[in-house]
Amino acid sequence: MPPPFSAAPAPQSTQPAFPAPAFAFALALTLALAGCAPPPPDSFQGYIEADYVHVASPVGGLLLQCEVRRGDNVQAGDPLFTLESGLERAAVEEAERRVALAEARLDNLLKGRRPTEIAALEARAAQGRASLEFWTAEFQRRQQLARDQVIAEAEIDQARTQRNAAQAALDAAEADLATARLGGREDEIQAAAAERDAMRAVLDRARWALGQKSQSAPLPAIVHEILFRPGEFVPPGAGAVVLLPPENLFVRFFVPSDQLGAMTPGRQVEIRHDGSDTPIPGRIRHVATRAEFTPPVIYSRDTRAKLVFRVEAEVSPGVAASLRPGQPVEVRLP
Repeated sequence: MPPPFSAAPAPQSTQPAFPAPAFAFALALTLALAGCAPPPPDSFQGYIEADYVHVASPVGGLLLQCEVRRGDNVQAGDPLFTLESGLERAAVEEAERRVALAEARLDNLLKGRRPTEIAALEARAAQGRASLEFWTAEFQRRQQLARDQVIAEAEIDQARTQRNAAQAALDAAEADLATARLGGREDEIQAAAAERDAMRAVLDRARWALGQKSQSAPLPAIVHEILFRPGEFVPPGAGAVVLLPPENLFVRFFVPSDQLGAMTPGRQVEIRHDGSDTPIPGRIRHVATRAEFTPPVIYSRDTRAKLVFRVEAEVSPGVAASLRPGQPVEVRLP
């Protein structure tokens, strides 16, 4: 009889008992855990932060034109945007006319009356002087005649009366002439001057409002964001362009309470970030006075329940150009 059938021995597998996908996962997990090792005691996690400059106009209006784009480098005085300014231009023109009217009124009061009126008053005064001279001489003549008993005493009284009337008329004419040459009364001149000054203030305010319709960069910076587009209405005080000056970049990191004593304003620190092996020098500028829980941006298993203090460090503007807000960094004490 043929021998009973027997199954051939199963071939020995050359693959490891640990499946390949599981092995790769375990290796990745091991590397990840190694990478999550706690930082050195003198190393602190943080990120780049910035104080942005929101350029706004105190006067609202439709956005006519935006002179910049995101990422542009601008210098102090470079135009950023322009708002519609029809009403403001009309207000300036009206104020200019009102100032001219007030100045003309004041000048008229300061000048006095017109030349023809002055001439008439001068002629009246000259006539009064002539009349006074005549009646003064006539009075003296009649006095002599009365002493010679040629005329009666009544004629002397008549000449005396005419002389006194001529003197009064001359005094009145000279007073009117002096008043006409002085111009308006002092209180009228003061009121006109006050009105002129008020109109000038209105003009200054109108010109200021017109000037606010165009905004320029207050300092050298990078255009970070443009919040409005041409044709949109920009409310008063709303930032239309957001600038990021290089000197406004700083580092924000968090320090446990047991190491807070080493953090003093003015102390030098070293800042490291991915992509560069050279540390960036920095200087502590602010240390928070109150503790807080570790913020989510640097949240980890080791730090989730720790109370930390927020510390800020500044860097030089020349070095800050290579940094970006939100970029994670590591801060060390030298």
